[in-house]
Amino acid sequence: MKEKLYETPLGTIHYWTNEAPEACSDSGTQSPPDSAAFVFLPGLTADHRLFEKQVEYFEDKCRILVWDAPEHAASWPFKPDFDLRDKARWVDEICQKEGISAPIIVGQSMGGYVGQMYAQLFPEKLKGFVSIDSAPLQRKYVTAAEIWLLKRMGPVYRHYPWKSLLKAGVNGVATSAYGRQLMHEIMMTYDGDQARYAQIAGHGYRILAEAMEADLPYEIKCPAMLICGEKDHAGSCIRYNREWHRQTGIPIHWIKDAGHNSNTDEPDIVNELIGDLLEACL
Repeated sequence: MKEKLYETPLGTIHYWTNEAPEACSDSGTQSPPDSAAFVFLPGLTADHRLFEKQVEYFEDKCRILVWDAPEHAASWPFKPDFDLRDKARWVDEICQKEGISAPIIVGQSMGGYVGQMYAQLFPEKLKGFVSIDSAPLQRKYVTAAEIWLLKRMGPVYRHYPWKSLLKAGVNGVATSAYGRQLMHEIMMTYDGDQARYAQIAGHGYRILAEAMEADLPYEIKCPAMLICGEKDHAGSCIRYNREWHRQTGIPIHWIKDAGHNSNTDEPDIVNELIGDLLEACL
């Protein structure tokens, strides 16, 4: 994996990608065209390390790309003057730069929302979509009270004691020792700069609420899959995913004993499921 840069008017986005391997699976299945790739999008306040088990598994099988989202980790400094549409457009522009014309987006939590915005803006390009512990972006799934709260999360993160926030942020998203250690390392990026962490979280939740209020279709027209940990207690993620599956028929996979970061709690199971979607996209 090679780290690369993408310049925007608001700041520089750091991302990592590999060269297209010759084979796409251990079974000998031929790799998709060079233009196709997995694009891994981490959740809010997380960074590219969230997908390290997926990178290890797929980097010698497929073309892959993973980023530090704007404002996050290495993609800092970055002016917070953007919305969810901008993030999806930057994903597309980076894909164009890398010669990826048919991305298979794998989005965890906030990354799944970015993927749905990408589906709204570039439906003809999206080759596949995997939601990991994310939720539907359509307005009909959320209440007015939930949107109101999303817009006001910044001060909560700013004034919450950092040690308590760190503990909640680690234990609240992962159940495994590996998943919790990884999230601790990611959160420690902001140790000593809680204001930055609060800005990232507050801005992220606000643009999420605004995207929901836009009341757009956000329809997924490509092969898709929902993945959710059975112990995902982040907000109402389980309830959202049940209803998302019921209303759309998108296949859903419940990951036993996994939390909000199910790809870190049960990476082998999640990697196999992602690989299954790849086969469906070929």
